[in-house]
Amino acid sequence: MGHRSFIVTGTSKGIGLQLAQLLLEQGDRVYGISRGTDELLHGHDLYKHFQYDLSDLMGIESLVIRILEMVPLQETEFIGLINNAAMLEPLKPIDQCSIEEISKNLNISLGAPMILSSSFIRQTKHLSARRKIVNLTSGSGSYPAPSMAAYCTSKAGINMFSACVAMEQSERTNPVEVMAFDPGMVDTELQAVARGKCTDEFALSGLFNQVYEAGQLRSPREVAKQLIERIEENGDANKVIHSLEN
Repeated sequence: MGHRSFIVTGTSKGIGLQLAQLLLEQGDRVYGISRGTDELLHGHDLYKHFQYDLSDLMGIESLVIRILEMVPLQETEFIGLINNAAMLEPLKPIDQCSIEEISKNLNISLGAPMILSSSFIRQTKHLSARRKIVNLTSGSGSYPAPSMAAYCTSKAGINMFSACVAMEQSERTNPVEVMAFDPGMVDTELQAVARGKCTDEFALSGLFNQVYEAGQLRSPREVAKQLIERIEENGDANKVIHSLEN
């Protein structure tokens, strides 16, 4: 059996870290991208870490080329890109958000996944391997909320982007499969950030606290497991896949 290789963004914590660990446990190769270091995955034979700040859009193409140079493409029968990294903040009304905050959110949460996908498709088009892009999304992409304009807009963009790329690929020979995956409410640092805000600035912080206290948050590992199960399937790209669906 040939190898499977995955490029995963945001592998230093949360769902990205759990995804990397689970994929490595089942013998897949993982190429992780995050701003932080790779202490928790360090020393794993099948893991390679790329320290990179995804808000720097201009360097992403050469990053993808650098990663793909390390993938044993001849033996790879499946290559995936999992766009997991995202930024929740700024969590305040848009007129209180600085230009830097808005720009950084859009770059990390929407610009980077678009450019990573573009590069990934272009740099792998000569391969006969099965290729798949998984974009992590959120209910926030469909439900507007105060003080969450940047995050909601980025996720709405991710949903539309996934659908557009799937349409483009449907015309191609050996199309790249595209999937948007909504993990639901997961116990990650993003949630902790939302809970920690004062109510004046972020009206929904109380709601995030209630969900947390009621024990309704799912564990990142459980969600990562479901995502990996879904990767095997050929889903319908126009429909966001929710982890809560069986």
